[in-house]
Amino acid sequence: MITLIKTLYVAEATATGGRTGHAKSSDGLLSVALRSPVELGGTDNSGTNPEQLFAAGYAACFQGALAVAGRRAKVDTSASLVAAKVTLGTIEGGAFGLAVELQVTIPGLTVEQAHPIVEAAHQVCPYSNATRGNIEVKLTTLEG
Repeated sequence: MITLIKTLYVAEATATGGRTGHAKSSDGLLSVALRSPVELGGTDNSGTNPEQLFAAGYAACFQGALAVAGRRAKVDTSASLVAAKVTLGTIEGGAFGLAVELQVTIPGLTVEQAHPIVEAAHQVCPYSNATRGNIEVKLTTLEG
């Protein structure tokens, strides 16, 4: 278990209605309709879903971690691209689980040059640290 040494920021959000409801942040900057995707029995795509929100959050957070890893390696990662794929599936016992693939491109770097920075970012990223050992997270470094 990871124990925080110092609190830097606290985000707060509430959700009502589950997958067919609404979610909003305490400051009101995030306010989204939630809908089940058609693949899960939803009737339309008029809202987002928890997996999309998780993918967006993980991608943004990982890109921030890339900036930290890049600075440490003296490599500019400001034009990098992180695409997150979050898969919802079933696990043992009839429960549900997630898997993630992060596809990372750092322009100007070969896969061999970028991969150590991607791995270093994976050690720094709070989302990676939260998911490590709990769900499968696949890192794919692409040619920049």
